[in-house]
Amino acid sequence: MAHSQETHSMPAGRGTSRGPVTRSAPFPGGAMNLTLFDAFGRYGAKPGHRQNSLSAMAHDGAIVLNCLPAHFCHPARGVLRYEAKLSAVQAKSEELGVLGRHLTEARDNDRPVRMIVRSLAPQTSRVKRVGYHVRPDLLGKVVEFDGDHFIVDFTRPQSESREAAPSRRK
Repeated sequence: MAHSQETHSMPAGRGTSRGPVTRSAPFPGGAMNLTLFDAFGRYGAKPGHRQNSLSAMAHDGAIVLNCLPAHFCHPARGVLRYEAKLSAVQAKSEELGVLGRHLTEARDNDRPVRMIVRSLAPQTSRVKRVGYHVRPDLLGKVVEFDGDHFIVDFTRPQSESREAAPSRRK
């Protein structure tokens, strides 16, 4: 979500043996270095706020979620999990309300979730710039949302995972 890394760290023991995912998009100048507005636009979504939106609804009905790398883990092979709490997010109450409504909509109506990932400039950089990248190859599903704590599991759609898997020769 669109805020400092320090305020979004998850407590240890999130139910994964593989730990958090720490990779991020190339920075600066990589093809994946988008503004938040452009990243939402890649999915056909228009954020409520150009710089701070946590989520938006795409034209196709998918929920687009603005994610921080620190909240990702791999609970199982082929699953990229995003887990956070609304109460831990440093954002305006209006943005938190929109995110809560979007998560409820996705959970109750089985809407797909698309991912935007926030990236920070390397620590060696003097300029603390923020960029975003998208993962159109992954499709998420809200597997848990209790009004605060939420879990979204991202996987490759079946048709894509079959095409991407190398064939085995005998």
